[in-house]
Amino acid sequence: MRPLDPRPLTGEPVSLDLLNTRWMRDGERQDLLTGPEGLRIWLASNGLGGRFPADQASLEHLLLAREALAAAVDRPGDPAGIERVDAVLEHGRIRATLTAEGPGEEPEFEDPTWGAAWTAARDYLDLLRAAPDRIRRCAHEACILHFFDTSRNGTRRWCSMAACGNRAKASRHYAKTRTP
Repeated sequence: MRPLDPRPLTGEPVSLDLLNTRWMRDGERQDLLTGPEGLRIWLASNGLGGRFPADQASLEHLLLAREALAAAVDRPGDPAGIERVDAVLEHGRIRATLTAEGPGEEPEFEDPTWGAAWTAARDYLDLLRAAPDRIRRCAHEACILHFFDTSRNGTRRWCSMAACGNRAKASRHYAKTRTP
């Protein structure tokens, strides 16, 4: 049985899920990736368990990818963020293949400890191709989570309506009732 993922938001695309390995709880920053056990939890949560090593080198590479993605997502177009994501992407490539089902692609890594980090960076490129305007940070001022807006009209503002959305509504309501 694998350990439970303690994060408040999971299931986002792998690049944003990597950013969501840091979150706030009761005003304190939490971090899933403080050691190999957290790495194993994250890999398993993203269907990557067993595909990539869960060792210290992999963790260090994943932390580099997280910082690179944070820079690119929080400051789109910033040359420093772009350069950092590109540096992670240099550690892997896509090899074209032919399978029984037809054409395919297979990622390749000279050093497998870069696999998870590269996969997250590559996923970010896919999100940029699909809908860059739907890559969002939660609108709640105390939240640091990110999400990919899959709502029909593209107006989602909160990582979770049950958590941050309700807190914001309650805060607005409280402010209205306290204003003379």
